[in-house]
Amino acid sequence: MKGFLDDANYSVGLLDEGTNLGNVIDNYVYEHTLTGKNAFFVGDLGKIVKKHSQWQNIVAQIKPFYTVKCNSAPAVLEILAALGTGFACSSKTEMALVQELGVSPENIIYISPCKQVSQIKYAAKIGVNIMTCDNEVELKKIARNHPNAKVLLHIATEDNIGSEEGNMKFGTTLKNCRHLLECAKELDVQIIGVKFHVSSACKESQVYVHALSDARCVFDMAGEFGFTMNMLDIGGGFTGTEFQLEEVNHVISPLLDVYFPEGSGIKIISEPGSYYVSSAFTLAVNIIAKKVVDNDKFSSGVEKTGSDEPAFMYYMNDGVYGSFASKLSEDLNTIPEVHKKYKEDEPLFTSSLWGPSCDELDQIVESCLLPELNVGDWLIFDNMGADSLHEPSAFNDFQRPAIYYMMSFSDWYEMQDAGITSDTMMKNFFFVPSCIQLSQEDSFSSEA
Repeated sequence: MKGFLDDANYSVGLLDEGTNLGNVIDNYVYEHTLTGKNAFFVGDLGKIVKKHSQWQNIVAQIKPFYTVKCNSAPAVLEILAALGTGFACSSKTEMALVQELGVSPENIIYISPCKQVSQIKYAAKIGVNIMTCDNEVELKKIARNHPNAKVLLHIATEDNIGSEEGNMKFGTTLKNCRHLLECAKELDVQIIGVKFHVSSACKESQVYVHALSDARCVFDMAGEFGFTMNMLDIGGGFTGTEFQLEEVNHVISPLLDVYFPEGSGIKIISEPGSYYVSSAFTLAVNIIAKKVVDNDKFSSGVEKTGSDEPAFMYYMNDGVYGSFASKLSEDLNTIPEVHKKYKEDEPLFTSSLWGPSCDELDQIVESCLLPELNVGDWLIFDNMGADSLHEPSAFNDFQRPAIYYMMSFSDWYEMQDAGITSDTMMKNFFFVPSCIQLSQEDSFSSEA
């Protein structure tokens, strides 16, 4: 993350009407083909603006606190700060990044379930008081090191109580909350609310029904101990689709009206992360090597076709030790797209995609159908804005991909209509007119 501090000043290309994301990608594929073929990201900041508008339209009663660890690129943080979101930080570094943007401490919460003492002290020093806690050991650390802490008790939900063996589980049980409230009273720690988190992998929105019911129980329990509760954090887990957001709202809205009605003085917040950024970033990678293998020996996990056709293993210049780090813990949420033009009737071959490390863990796509590709061809992965823009591993001396930002004039005008200008809120933005003009003769996408 440290490297992003070096990117404090960046330009955002404003796209003329008729110029789109595809043109921008074509432009940089051409440029990188000439200069070194490094992987790169294109970030469409207008999509973040649209996600915020969608949030305001559907769940305006819930204030978003963006999960910084999801994507801590300064352009992302700055535009979200300008849009008025809060920030959910997991470390001192994240708190510092957000604080440098002028975000007030009241709009920052410290959400790490396992806090270092030095970082609790740092939060106390800069006035970040709201933090989460799910056990007695953490409560005692907070009591010793942050006299002004305002704690949200993190309770477990059904989807993570019953999750697969070996998964990390955070959140205390409803049964243990009374003990934690007793401890907080003895330690003179202020409990101000409840947090729960429903994973985006959870397909059953009814989990929210039980989580909100449990949260209401904890609020009532805390009242018995004399705590004044004024905040409910419903966590993250928002996939980014309008349908899912509407589905969640359909379930929780009537329950919020019953358990935490408007006028009760209880602030409802959430921690969306990938919701805001996933669709805003596209990654372009270059094929650096390829192998031809027998189809029937392709992979133990791939169905044998018995075909005499070859299968291909392609190695790319980015992998799990770089932008695909989340692939180590979850399935890839994107389908590779071949950048070069190819004929509709061109044969497709069983293919697998690998990072450059030659490590057996560095498999990005186990099996897909692609036309035959050559070293130097480009693949495009969309929905790559979440958990991908970290500092790369030192493994094989990977380079962090460049990030190119863009926004359409219409999205820029939409921001201005909302009262946001680069002069007042986004001090590090340098907007430049896009100079991408592709004529038919200059079009290189068919030859890349």
